[in-house]
Formats: sequence, C-alpha cells, structure tokens
Amino acid sequence: MNKQSIHDRIDSLRQALVAQDLTAIIVPSADPHLSEYLPEYWQARLWLSGFTGSVGTLVVTADFAGLWTDSRYWVHAADQLEGTGISLEKLAPGQPNHIDWLAEHLAEGDSVAVDGNVLSISEQDKLLNAFDANDITLITERDVLTVIWSDRPALPTASLYQHDAQFVAQSATSKLAAVRAGMAEAGATHHLLSSLDDIAWLTNLRGADVDYNPVFLAHMLISEHDATLSIDNNKVSSEIAQSLKDSGIALADYDAVQDALGTLTADDLLLLDPSKVAVGTLSKMGDGIGFIEQMAPSTLLKSVKSDADIDHVREAMRQDGAALSEFFAAFEQRLADGERLSELDVDSMLIEVRSQQPHYVSPSFPTIAGFNENGALPHYRATPEKFSYLDVNEGEGGLLLIDSGAQYQNGTTDITRVVGIGQVSSEHKRDFTTVLKAHIALAKAHFPDGIASPLIDAICRAPLWQAQMDYGHGTGHGVGYFLNVHEGPQVIAYSASMPKERAMKEGMISSNEPGLYREGKYGIRIENLMVNKRVAQPVETEFGDFLNFETVTYCPIDTRLIESSLLTQIEIDWLNNYHNQVYAELKDRVEGAALDWLTERTKAI
Repeated sequence: MNKQSIHDRIDSLRQALVAQDLTAIIVPSADPHLSEYLPEYWQARLWLSGFTGSVGTLVVTADFAGLWTDSRYWVHAADQLEGTGISLEKLAPGQPNHIDWLAEHLAEGDSVAVDGNVLSISEQDKLLNAFDANDITLITERDVLTVIWSDRPALPTASLYQHDAQFVAQSATSKLAAVRAGMAEAGATHHLLSSLDDIAWLTNLRGADVDYNPVFLAHMLISEHDATLSIDNNKVSSEIAQSLKDSGIALADYDAVQDALGTLTADDLLLLDPSKVAVGTLSKMGDGIGFIEQMAPSTLLKSVKSDADIDHVREAMRQDGAALSEFFAAFEQRLADGERLSELDVDSMLIEVRSQQPHYVSPSFPTIAGFNENGALPHYRATPEKFSYLDVNEGEGGLLLIDSGAQYQNGTTDITRVVGIGQVSSEHKRDFTTVLKAHIALAKAHFPDGIASPLIDAICRAPLWQAQMDYGHGTGHGVGYFLNVHEGPQVIAYSASMPKERAMKEGMISSNEPGLYREGKYGIRIENLMVNKRVAQPVETEFGDFLNFETVTYCPIDTRLIESSLLTQIEIDWLNNYHNQVYAELKDRVEGAALDWLTERTKAI
C-alpha cells in the first residue's frame, strides 16, 4: 500500500477527531461478530494502517499513531509500518497495551471514540475500568470512519447453502434443543448468538461472507420457545427458508436483532458471551435487563465432534494427504529439474492439487510459504508485491516452511511441513529434530479427562526448554468441522486463561504445532491435527479417566532433516509407526510419481 495514502488517511482521521471534539480513537481488528477473519467492509484497521496481520489495534490522537500487535507480527509490522508515521507498539509481558497507554497519556476530561459495532462487551469493560479512574470519557455510538472512508466496500452478499446432508450427523432441531438445555441450566430466558461459526453449526448452514471460513453474517436470538435468525434475507433461498422454518427458526432482517433485544423486559435474563457480542448490538436494550455472561453453550457443543464427524474428518485428511503427496512429488521434481520456483508457486500448486479432491471448497486460511528468513515470521504471507524465490547458492541450503489447509465439506485441515532446499546444515537438522521431539512428546501424551487445556502445553515444550529453546505462539488450537480453522474453547498455550470451559474433552480436535524461529535465518514448525480419544486399555482405573491423542493428519515428516542420534528409541518408534500409518492410509489413493514419493518418504529410520 502506498505510504502517502496512509499519511493522508491518518491526517483525515485526525481532522474528523477535531471536528467531533474527540481526543483519540481506537480502531480494533474486529467486526460485529468479533471474528478472526473479517469482511472487507470491517477491515478499517488495515485500510488506515496498511498492516495486513490478522491481529492488531490502532490508536490515533492529534500527535500520535501507534499499532499494538504481538510477537508473531513484530518483524512483519515493522516493515509495513515503516514510513507511515505509525509506530509499532509491541505487546509483551510487562509492556503497556493500548488501554494502558491511553490511560497514562490522556488527561482528565479527554474523550476516546471506538465504534461500538466492533467493540466486545468484555473489551468495553476493560476500557471503562481504566478510563473511569482518570475521568476519561468512552464514546461508542459513533463510527468516525464513515466521514473519511468514502469508497468503503459493501457488505458481502453471498448466498447460503446447506452443509451436505451426508456429512451432518445432528439436525438443527436437535442442536437447538441442546442449546436450550444449556440455557435452562444457566437460568436464562433468552440467548444471543453473534459468533458466526456457532450460528453456522447450529443451523447446519454455510456461507461465503468471510474468506477461508464457510460462514455468513448473522445474529441469532433464542428464547425458550422461539428462535430468530437475523440475516440479509436476499441470501436465503426459499428452500433454506423452509428448512429453517421446519427446524423452528424464523427469519428477520440483519439489523432487526437490535429491535428484538429492545423488547426484552426486566423479567428476562439474557445469556451471552461478552467476548463474542458487540456493544452496538445491544444499543436498543432497555435498562434493568439481567445478563448471564458466559461462554455460549454451542461453543462447547460444536467443539466435541461425534464419532460420525470424526470418521468424516479422517476421510478428509486422507484426501488432503493424497493431494499433498501429489504436491510434494511435483514440487521436488520441478526443483530437481532446475526450475526456479517462488513462495507464490507453492500456494498456487497447493490450491491446484487440493481442488481436485472430492468435496473441496476453499483454502482454510492464507497459505504460509516462508523460505529462510521469511519462515521465521510465524504468520508470514507472500504477496505478488513481496515474495522470495527458493534460491540457494551452490553448496548451501535453506528451509522452506509450508503451513496450509483446506475446507472440505467433510472436514477442515491444517498442516505444517518443512522442506530442505539444497544442502541443509547440521544446525538445520539439530533444530528440526528438537522441534520433532517436542511434537512427539505431545502426540504421545496421556492426560486426565477434563484437564484445563493450557496445562498440557508444557509437555510439548519440555524438549525445547531442555535445550534452552522456545517459541512465542501457542502449541495448539481447536479446529472446526467444515468451519473455522481456529476454534475454541480449548487452546494449548500456557499463557492462556483457564476457565472451566477450556477443559479437554473426548472428541475435540486440536493442532499440535511446536516451532522454532531464528530471526533473519529460518523457521521450523511441525503441525498435525489430533483427536482427543479415551485411553482404550487403561492400565489404571482408580485415578479417574484419561485421554490421549489420535493423530489424524496423514503426511510424511521429512526424515532427511532429522539428526537421528538426537532421538530416543521410543521417538524413533513413534515416527516409524506414524509413517507406516501414513503409507497405509494413502498408498491406494496415489499413483505414479506421487506413490513413489510417498513410498520413499515413509521409509523407516
């Protein structure tokens, strides 16, 4: 993006602040549904700053502009913000976040604007707690950007479609009944859902309003006897409207949810997730309405996949593994033939092979193909304006990190593999093997049923910590079933909070993705998806039920990058058994060069 355009937009924003007698504005990375990936209409932070990362908060005052983001994006953000007049503010333990900064630098009587349509209730509470002590006014009723963003994109208009019935194990009617049971347990008369993946799961519908996630913009208000889906009705065919009606779900306009909430009385109790509902959605509610603030019942319900769901996911993983075998065979041959390839070629080749598989819909997130120093940026993305060729000098080598995934009607995939280009070094092999040891440690873990998911992070990190190494991101995230690739409530990260909802339950699917990043040199990450399974033949029973993991990603881990002397026999056995399974699952799905590649890469070490 042109740096001068950023300067002009920030200047225009400052003029709007002066005109409206505002001291500062906060521009988060959010929409009315608090989604991770946003429709273009809601990408205000990107439009103002030029920073393309998925996480970041922009603050602008008369004489300051700063963007707060975490360590995954520091190098990336520093590059994109250079020359814009926007400073990079690093989110790190002990460092002030944007709320702390505003509370410290603003004076009594100053005012801060943030669009309530993109501000969660929980975030508003944090702002009010910090500002009230300093007599700073928070204003959430204005969208200041409407004054300066004249060519703002329109809201998406993609039509809804049914999740293919052959892959749906539970009707919308039964899911709605389960949600109502959760409402009753909490004592709620009404329940507001704004999170898009919850709504898609509950209705068994899918859409294309958000890149990479098969969801649609909507709110849903559920009572003991009624349920209403608030959505742009132009997206809803007569067949889907009838299906919703048959499931006991009425239709209303997208903005009608605010009026519906305005009809609640003091006798009602509204259940909502304060981190997933925007302040603006509640703008017409009357005073005295009781709230029950907790995680939505559907969030836990959809995280626990049925046996039928998991069977479908295994098949999607086989399809994905076959596609990856085709990709790697072709990729390695093109390199061997002397063809000059780039990070962009990796992305296009992956989409091509995956799109040939049954039930393919789209990528599940933007492909990360980072060569050498680009691989050290955990959320790097090559663009036509900035990318690297996979070039190495004679006698030298490098590492290519490929993190990619796909949406299939029968499952969502997410996998990371590392490829050596040229002559890899002993340092490459040592680091790769240490990350592999961490990956195996978690893959082999047993843990109590219901343990808080952040607690098992240390199991994975232990081999890296033993070598005085670490990585700055979480070890694992939940994965949806033909839904968002990042799903809660479980998260394997020691820095995460531990509410009771983050318990590990049988049927959850999580990623296992330890890494190691040497800034300016290379990055390593090994990622598979795993299903929480009950221990089949427990040795002990008096200490409660235990779970372990079933790895369901089927793709070889490159043994050419392994220093086998650093592995124990138990770790070698795990790797050989994993490769035996990968070969067995995929051998009848590929042929020719892909089969030759698969056979070679799954040989025992």
